[in-house]
Amino acid sequence: MPHIFLDESGQFNKNSNERYFIVGAFTVGNTKRTRKLFRSWHRSRFPLKLRYRSEIKFSNTLHDELRIKTLKFISNLDVRIHFVYLKKDNIPKEYRYGGSLKSGHLYTHVIGEVLEMFLPVTDSEFRVFCDKRHLKGIKQSEFKQILKDRILPLLPKSSMIQIEMIDSTHDANIQIADWISGALAYYLEKKELGEEFYAAIKHNLLGDGKELFKDHWKNIYNKKSA
Repeated sequence: MPHIFLDESGQFNKNSNERYFIVGAFTVGNTKRTRKLFRSWHRSRFPLKLRYRSEIKFSNTLHDELRIKTLKFISNLDVRIHFVYLKKDNIPKEYRYGGSLKSGHLYTHVIGEVLEMFLPVTDSEFRVFCDKRHLKGIKQSEFKQILKDRILPLLPKSSMIQIEMIDSTHDANIQIADWISGALAYYLEKKELGEEFYAAIKHNLLGDGKELFKDHWKNIYNKKSA
């Protein structure tokens, strides 16, 4: 049965420094194993003052050498990764209302895009776990239902779908997804060591990342020019 864990890097807000919003997601055969081994790595390899924190994010780790070692450790856990990303400048107008962004609806669409990359499957159960976050303009129950309606046609008949938002401090697999999306963000933003971070997980990627809304503004321009 597929268990998919995902987390994001970046903000939709244009005022933040990042150009991209990225969602990294992975599936793995034995979720208990990855959870246990990542916790063990965290408590044995990180500096003493960090070992017993409930969560260590990619962005909070001070030493780049430790970042690379941790990413290589994650790659050896046999995680299989898909990711989607978008340039914040390319967000379509339909996700904007007045001066505000319909970020809850946009986030739901982005998550649906990355989940579809894992489909179709023959399993009768499909379980998704993402980090808990505020969904502006949409209830969590709506978020789940929209995704279920989108995924169900790609699954075998009578399949069971579970979609949960959970606190990342309580689940090491969500923390692994944070490290994956953090590494991908460094790579896409062309930050220092981004190439090295990407190389550490490159062989776990199930394909190229999918850029969303890439041709959106080009299509609008072509329509106006026609």
